Amino acid sequence: MRFSCDRQKLNEAVLNVQRAVSTKSSIPALEGILLTAGENGVKLCGFDLEIGMTTEIPAQVEESGSIVMGARLLSDIVRRLPGQQVTFGTDEKLVTEIVSGDAKFSIVGIPSAEYPELPRIDGEKSVSLPSKTLKGMIRQTLYAVAQNDAKPVHTGTLFEIGDGKIRLVSVDGYRLAIREESVETGEKCSFVVPGKTLGEVTKLLPDSDENADLLIGTRHILFRIGDYTVVSRLLEGEFLDWRASLPKEQKTEVHASVPQFVESLERVSLIITERLRSPVRCFFREGYAQLSCSTPLGRANDRLPVKIGGDDVEIGFNSRYLLDALHNAECDEVRIGLNGPLSPMVIRPDDGDSFLFLVLPVRLKSGVD
Repeated sequence: MRFSCDRQKLNEAVLNVQRAVSTKSSIPALEGILLTAGENGVKLCGFDLEIGMTTEIPAQVEESGSIVMGARLLSDIVRRLPGQQVTFGTDEKLVTEIVSGDAKFSIVGIPSAEYPELPRIDGEKSVSLPSKTLKGMIRQTLYAVAQNDAKPVHTGTLFEIGDGKIRLVSVDGYRLAIREESVETGEKCSFVVPGKTLGEVTKLLPDSDENADLLIGTRHILFRIGDYTVVSRLLEGEFLDWRASLPKEQKTEVHASVPQFVESLERVSLIITERLRSPVRCFFREGYAQLSCSTPLGRANDRLPVKIGGDDVEIGFNSRYLLDALHNAECDEVRIGLNGPLSPMVIRPDDGDSFLFLVLPVRLKSGVD
């Protein structure tokens, strides 16, 4: 194998693909990046048996072939090379010579035959939508993905596609996030994508109207984003019946400024620490919301103007969960639905229903917390 290419393009590709490489594996090849030189350029592949990422960059290929190189060392070398161009040459003993400017490395590689093949997507369904739309949908729901594997299926986000809409749903037992967009759809389908995969996908998605493609198989999904493809296993199991989790009615509706609510909530949360935890008490009444919190460090009070329709209500929340929801609202105003002190808070945009965030309350002790 022998090829030359632009060092900066190679460096960018290695940095991205490296994120899908296993950091510690019983299979040495999985700690490397598979380089394959062909007619159209050089293809790079990283794969940790759960998520695989590939891309191709232009190159002048003198001799086709493939080799696996340790990802960390390859990344360090390419990043520090002095020239604008870099040349790779591999001999029959798997020694790869890397030359750029006056710098030269000779690195022993791993046979490409030892590299596992990426999963094939069979019986696929597909959907396309603008990259910035998909990026926003993932960003607004990823925060509510469960971080532990008590129920592994909840460590991913549920995708529901059909009837001209795509809907993403995440839940972790304390909160729920739903994001919905109109899109051209074919056959109805639903599947759960691991949160880890979606985290990597968002890093690749540009803030543009360029379409991203999703190809859905029976056990795997493939995201096609510009010059990159990301293939991932899907999570199996029964996802929460989220529709049954939504309150059937609301006795109170609050319209609040997101920046004001966030600032007020952050202020009263200053006396909360990892060791000294306490709920924030929210008293919604005509004209304002009174926030208070008490821990062994002291007591904090604040209030902000809001518009309220319906009954006054006093309710307690984990401040971090409520802040996460407000930060991910990505709008200036929200409307909050409440149905008493023990029913979940439902947060929607002030205009429309593009997202829905649900936060479970904390039961307050009587009197002052």
